[in-house]
Amino acid sequence: MKVAIFSSKRYDQEFLRAANTESHELVFYEPRLTAATAPLAKDFPIVCVFINDQLDAETLEILADQGTQLVALRSAGFNNVDVAKATELGITVVRVPAYSPYSVAEHAVGMILMLNRKLYRAYNRVRDDNFSLEGLLGFDLHNCSVGIVGTGKIGQCFAQIMKGFGCQLLAYDPYPNPACIELGVTYMAMEDLLAQSKIVSLHCPLMPQTHHIINASTLKVLQPGTMLINTSRGGLIDTPAVIDAIKSGQVGYLGIDVYEQEENLFFEDLSDTVIQDDHFQLLQSFPNVLITAHQAFFTRNALENIASTTLSNIGDFAAGRPCINQVKMT
Repeated sequence: MKVAIFSSKRYDQEFLRAANTESHELVFYEPRLTAATAPLAKDFPIVCVFINDQLDAETLEILADQGTQLVALRSAGFNNVDVAKATELGITVVRVPAYSPYSVAEHAVGMILMLNRKLYRAYNRVRDDNFSLEGLLGFDLHNCSVGIVGTGKIGQCFAQIMKGFGCQLLAYDPYPNPACIELGVTYMAMEDLLAQSKIVSLHCPLMPQTHHIINASTLKVLQPGTMLINTSRGGLIDTPAVIDAIKSGQVGYLGIDVYEQEENLFFEDLSDTVIQDDHFQLLQSFPNVLITAHQAFFTRNALENIASTTLSNIGDFAAGRPCINQVKMT
């Protein structure tokens, strides 16, 4: 079947082509899918999209009018798709529910180490022949209280790694994970977790209940100097509120691999442009903030799994088989 693949980079093409054992006709488009670019998918029964493609009602109506029957997400999250509208239009939505939870969990741990031990400063200093240790003081992770918000597969992997450091593991999740309980994780209310944790790491999906779960009110509960890590979705954090918390010292370190307004920034080379997002520019100016451009998932293992699951989902649809990865209205 013909598949229009949006937001595609060289690595997407490499891994999707390798996984295309059923010889579907894959056509790659670099632009994001929006209402403006949707005409590129005319006469394609399948569109394949990523996290920053916009499948709102307007875009979905254009796709449906053009003959699209399936939206295949190359991601676990589907907050960028109006699933109710897709269902109304008869468009099936499928996703990749798990690719490599280790990739994201390990990246979160890397951000913790980078921020705590000031590795970014140390690297640049040594390159400038500056071997002073002033300003590089960190703290032991051993016996440190770490709060995990969301204990699905990624949160569980993160908990396993932090247990290896000898951390005290706290968690908030409406659905406690038995595997995490076996690790010694203590579940508690969100407010208690924020008050007791030296490090807070977010590993929950973005949905109405979790939108801006970190906001002006919840930030006030943190211990002064708390480290906040987000490798999940940008919308979990109220950016202006966290900027205020950094200025006041309530947040002592911030590591983010995602950003609420990232769709116009991440995955592109903007080095020759002037970024117009003042909040993002301000975050970049803080010495205790580490930003990576949504790369936590970016390992060979994860890309292989994403490609194989995506093509398997497409194969199920093409053959008229039920797909276990279909996103349905609840």
